[in-house]
Amino acid sequence: MEFITIKVECSTEFSDILIAELFEIGFDSFQEFENGFEGSCDQTQFSQEALKSILKNYPKANWSIMEQEKINWNEEWEKNYDPITVDDKCLVRATFHIPEKDYEYEIVVNPKMSFGTGHHATTYQMLAFQMRLDHLNKKVLDVGSGTGILAIMAAKRGATSITASDIDDWCIENSKENFSLNQIESINLFKGQIDVINERDFDIVIANINKNVLLDQMEAYASRLKNGGTLLLSGFYADDVDDLLNKARIFGLVKEEQTTRDNWALLALTKQFI
Repeated sequence: MEFITIKVECSTEFSDILIAELFEIGFDSFQEFENGFEGSCDQTQFSQEALKSILKNYPKANWSIMEQEKINWNEEWEKNYDPITVDDKCLVRATFHIPEKDYEYEIVVNPKMSFGTGHHATTYQMLAFQMRLDHLNKKVLDVGSGTGILAIMAAKRGATSITASDIDDWCIENSKENFSLNQIESINLFKGQIDVINERDFDIVIANINKNVLLDQMEAYASRLKNGGTLLLSGFYADDVDDLLNKARIFGLVKEEQTTRDNWALLALTKQFI
């Protein structure tokens, strides 16, 4: 079967979001490199117009496309993917990595694609903040769970009720695999937008997506969060913080803390008692 392969040269601050956008138009496997990434798409799913519509938003990215047989990215990924430590307390590794020492937390993730492992600044900050946030006996919702890494951390931190959702079949299957790898069986996993989650009164809601989705779904996050609960948001640049805070205030969400890493930001918000 013929596949379209795209090669993109761009800064690391853009790669994860660009990969996610390409995934939405049919590119289904990726390999990241130091200065960019490559991805492949079934030729029957490829749309030149859709691709150009996305890439026009990244004028500093250089890209080229070609037709070729599909590459086994899993094999290539295993050759290049390194484990990562978060604040020297959490080790994130794949099944083919051997841990070098004991860490307070260890998360095993086989992402099938090379993002969603903690390497990106947004996921790193989420994991770091989760390790400071009280999860014990808490009810947690992870929206846009991807590999399931943040839901796994919630379980390891002592949350007793965890719900996760994602819109992509690939992410759902990958999350199931990763939950199993970490011996976690109690996570309720749903496919779809946040409106498939009917439960309310979550102590913690986590959303590591992108600015536009976060703005669009802010009311939904607030409505599912109990008074006094914590909303963790990431997936946006530091310059976008004010836009998100302005929207959050409408729904009774106030800023408690902000972190920044490589110009990517995290916001911790609390739902006021109303």
